[in-house]
Amino acid sequence: MQASEQATLVAAIVEIARQAGDLILDIYHSDFEVRGKEDASPVTAADEQAEALILQGLNALATPYPIIAEEAYAAGKVPAVDDCFWLVDPLDGTREFVNRNGEFTVNIALIKQGKPLLGVVLAPALNQLYAGSRDNGAFIEDDQGRRAIKARRPAQVGLDVLASRSHGDTAALDELLKGRTVHSLINAGSSLKLCLIAAGQADVYPRQGRTMEWDIAAGDAVLRAAGGHVQVFDGSPLRYGKAGFENPHFVASGAEAFF
Repeated sequence: MQASEQATLVAAIVEIARQAGDLILDIYHSDFEVRGKEDASPVTAADEQAEALILQGLNALATPYPIIAEEAYAAGKVPAVDDCFWLVDPLDGTREFVNRNGEFTVNIALIKQGKPLLGVVLAPALNQLYAGSRDNGAFIEDDQGRRAIKARRPAQVGLDVLASRSHGDTAALDELLKGRTVHSLINAGSSLKLCLIAAGQADVYPRQGRTMEWDIAAGDAVLRAAGGHVQVFDGSPLRYGKAGFENPHFVASGAEAFF
């Protein structure tokens, strides 16, 4: 896929994500119900309605690529995937949504040959949108408009490390960072962590808990487009399209690879 085609798709996905974000915010500001899925994770009407809107939007693009979406997957709707496919998390950070801290996102990514080709991450409550594609770099849109972003190398004072607000494991984090100088530890929710690294605002995000491919694919696309890395613990890049769509433990980092 040429750079111009990537840019056209990113623009279309940005529009779909913003429509989903508006729908989510309407529910966010209402008295919504929280239910539990089979794996005990929370789900709301925002997850389900936003996913329906995104699927409709992606299908309208008439791309030939199958769509793996979180709520459809939970309902047993799992199309076969091959070279190219979409990964959708309509509301990443449902716990953040329920707690009303604003750090939830809409995630849409296109995977090609096991790697994220392009992606969009929207945090509607924060009015922050991150997007990127392999051949066009990454950008942010917020109250200050649109501007390009690039991942950074760690400063001499040490690493600014991102931790998961809902899924922290302090002992495992300490063991992984042993021997490295840590400047600060920053808590953040959802896939915003990968985007903060892409924007040069942090250096490392280690994740040693369970994640699914749709949780991070869009943020991974933005980060790689910004010159960053997402690696599994053997040092190889995280790949997509795995059986069951579950990720191994990984570390996201900026312009300097962690491993």
